[in-house]
Amino acid sequence: MTEPSALPSNFIYDAVSADVAAGRRGGRVQTRFPPEPNGFLHIGHAKAIVVDFGVAADFGGICVLRLDDTNPETEDTSFVEGIIEDIEWLGYEPADVRYASDYFGTLYAWAEQLIREGLAYVDDQDPEAISAGRGGYGRPGVESPYRDRSVDDNLDLFRRMRAGEFPDGSRVLRAKIDMNHENMQLRDPIMYRIRRVEHHRTGDEWAIYPTYDWAHGQSDAIEGVTHSLCTLEFESHRPLYDWFLTQLGVADPPRQYEFARLELTHTVTSKRRLAKLVMDGIVDGWDDPRMPTLRGLRRRGYPPAAIRDFCREVGTTRTNARQSIEALESYVRRSLNETAQRRMAVLRPLKLTLTNWPVDADGSPVVEYFEVPNNPERAEDGVRQVPFTGELWIEEDDFREVPPPKYFRLSPGREVRLRGAYFVTATDVVKDDAGRVVEVLATYDPASRGGNSPDGRKVKSTMHWVSAPHAVNATAALYERLFTAEAPGEATGEALDDVNPHSRELLEGCRVEAALADASPGEVVQFERLGYFAVDLDEPMLFHRTVGLRDEWAAIQKRS
Repeated sequence: MTEPSALPSNFIYDAVSADVAAGRRGGRVQTRFPPEPNGFLHIGHAKAIVVDFGVAADFGGICVLRLDDTNPETEDTSFVEGIIEDIEWLGYEPADVRYASDYFGTLYAWAEQLIREGLAYVDDQDPEAISAGRGGYGRPGVESPYRDRSVDDNLDLFRRMRAGEFPDGSRVLRAKIDMNHENMQLRDPIMYRIRRVEHHRTGDEWAIYPTYDWAHGQSDAIEGVTHSLCTLEFESHRPLYDWFLTQLGVADPPRQYEFARLELTHTVTSKRRLAKLVMDGIVDGWDDPRMPTLRGLRRRGYPPAAIRDFCREVGTTRTNARQSIEALESYVRRSLNETAQRRMAVLRPLKLTLTNWPVDADGSPVVEYFEVPNNPERAEDGVRQVPFTGELWIEEDDFREVPPPKYFRLSPGREVRLRGAYFVTATDVVKDDAGRVVEVLATYDPASRGGNSPDGRKVKSTMHWVSAPHAVNATAALYERLFTAEAPGEATGEALDDVNPHSRELLEGCRVEAALADASPGEVVQFERLGYFAVDLDEPMLFHRTVGLRDEWAAIQKRS
């Protein structure tokens, strides 16, 4: 166990530390992560996972994964499996995997207990009437005409609901609390609805399903959760959470604590909206690299350690605030700078021919090899041999026939350094019928081998390159923000109005080092001068740009 004095200073750790110090629940700490399996996890869930598992680990406790499978209409086993995989990928191992459906029998028995104690009743009103009857803030509620049914009638009707005698939506079970309570959550909340939908675990065993508010706190109690950690939108639900546990006589009940959820600029974390992006074909799926889902971030090459570090740095506060996506990217960049192998790749290839390059006796161009470090940050990663010939690929942007002001890369008569190889000077161009430059002719200085000047002369640009005869074809996916607005939907009320139609550019015909053909699925490498790129998990020679090399967050911090 980590000593409390060494833990981060925030209100959740303070509360848990106080409970442990006081010996509450025997000093035991147990948390839970309770996602609903109606979609895949996103970056907001990552913060909750870091908090739930982190608090448990720091206090020598355990964290359980509990799938809140109380809404079978939107749930699927693929989501269940994906949630488990994503948590493991993020670096956590639940002490156990449980389901709210494990407790359906107990929850039903407890519901009957509340009915017998006059604390719950069956309401025949339709959803619209129930909603209208609850009133609003500053407006009193109206008691249901069925609120004073006898215990026997309520038990009979509830059991018949359970048996499937009534149509979907025709009746609900409600807690009997206070229809004029200032907290809307306590105005006779719904506990059960009739839904004849097959459940992914229980099949057609149940015709009624518990609501989140009824299932959540009671599941916590059954499992022995000590600290129920959730986001701020559930703060108003806490009195109801406590009311149910009190009425059921749960000894030493769990306590709920709320913290700010994680929101990022240019991002949405509403599962409903994320699902619509998928259904409308705006993205390719839940694992599209533009998505803020953990599956999407994984495919894009985000290291799980960087996500964990970012979530820890954000911390747990009591105030919602949208975090800058550039801040997250800075953590990704910092992690990859230490671990990613360096490689050379040309995304928009332009032919560069060295007219004075030597040839062998048989007329074949000489091939030289240069020793290049795999990662300057890690000497233990060693070096590799990179072939160099008189036929090369360079980036289109690295040549201008008529250079603009302050353009220091290759242009006619200008000398530049080819990374780790030679100084070269452009002499002429070859154009196609449309007048477009398709090849640059140049000479090299044999005395500048290794990219070093023998006479101390300086050049203002160093360019990457790939040997044309040795290059391998690849495809690169470049990404911009999925949403153009920092706060999607702020202007119109609908986040999807701000979707960026140009969020991805697919470049085919890229030329890359042959070593990249051996890169593993998911491996992230740095394309020199271009950014970090991840090998697709399924398509070997497809590379997703993870982040660029420029630290935008550092620039933002400097300006502020």
